[in-house]
Amino acid sequence: MISFLINAIKIVFILGFLVFIHEGGHFIIAKLCKVKVNEFAIGFGPTIWSKQGKETKYALRLIPLGGFVSMEGEEERSEEEGSFSNASIPRRIAIVMAGGTVNIIFALIVYFSLMSFTGNNISNIVDTTIPGYSAEIYGIKSGDKILKINNHKIRTKNDLDEEIRNCNGNELIVEVERNENKIEYKIVPTEEKYNYTGIALKYIENSPSTEILAVQKDSPAEKGGLTSGDVVLKINSIDVENDAEKLVENISKSETNIIQFTVQRNNEIKDFNIEAEEKFNYYLGINLKMAEKNFTNNIYYAFWNTGDFLFSIIDNLKMLFTGNVAVNQLMGPVGIGEVVVETKGISEFVNILALISISLGVTNLLPFPPLDGGKVVILLIEGIRKKPLKENVELKIQMIGFCILIGLSIVVTYNDILRIF
Repeated sequence: MISFLINAIKIVFILGFLVFIHEGGHFIIAKLCKVKVNEFAIGFGPTIWSKQGKETKYALRLIPLGGFVSMEGEEERSEEEGSFSNASIPRRIAIVMAGGTVNIIFALIVYFSLMSFTGNNISNIVDTTIPGYSAEIYGIKSGDKILKINNHKIRTKNDLDEEIRNCNGNELIVEVERNENKIEYKIVPTEEKYNYTGIALKYIENSPSTEILAVQKDSPAEKGGLTSGDVVLKINSIDVENDAEKLVENISKSETNIIQFTVQRNNEIKDFNIEAEEKFNYYLGINLKMAEKNFTNNIYYAFWNTGDFLFSIIDNLKMLFTGNVAVNQLMGPVGIGEVVVETKGISEFVNILALISISLGVTNLLPFPPLDGGKVVILLIEGIRKKPLKENVELKIQMIGFCILIGLSIVVTYNDILRIF
């Protein structure tokens, strides 16, 4: 019972707090722009607490899964002084964008702070080279500082990993610093073959399980009939149940590209023959030193890691719109709740808080009605036309977008429930 209450508090706190700062962003900028705010509410449903201020009613509602700022002239145009519809377009855009912007700024500050205090950073200095791999063969030595790869600066391990990941096996120009001298190497990375099926495994208590969380669109696994929720029991008749490492190893090292998956689906045991794709990983074959723990290093690495954090969210959104991420891999409030429940310790909880906040902010600013980004597009159209859209036209646009989002929310929630149960 205590565990249930703690988990409930964690979920309500994250969702409620992030909605609060989001709506708070709209509220503060509206006040600064002299726009009248009739109500500032957190939650939906029946009001459980309210207080009437000089101009604004402040309310707390029963269901802590949302909130709103009700401004004069926002829903229906009003000629009253201080109405949203009478404010200049730049002011209205500022008000609309404030919510998502606050979520993004908050997330970056929290993530930066978290990275600054953890101090477990990997430097760009070589600790050891792996025997038989490219770095050793071409002459990279312990103590070398990796400065650039293909003329791109290497500040963190993420920078190095990205260059290796995108090289496609082509020759790399690696610039290192050794004894205050700069040396340039032309290195062909070591190539290792693996079998790609397109499954992502579910994490339970921070460890990978053998349950399939998601299946990549158009992947061998999808074409072969595997789906999220399947629990992998055997690979090529080898027992891998409850051993994710063994599962991955047997897929990667299978001598044939036809891989037999034995899975449990809805209390039934099923076999699927998946024709895996042959793909390659590339390696330099180096281990990097841990960065010295001091204030300067912590701030330095926190800055660059926070940048990686932001652009990873943007890249994930790009993947969604280019079809590289399927709808069944999206996560809604139910899925978020499950992830929050599984967090262990303050550091992990704060990390999830930042991740959800930045995802909420970036998503909310997408140019799709009725999201805030969609409202900005309508305001820009109004600025170009020098007059607002007809109210019924704007309402139809918002309703169409709203219906699409509701439909998507139902699908996402359904998939969340399937993943859990």
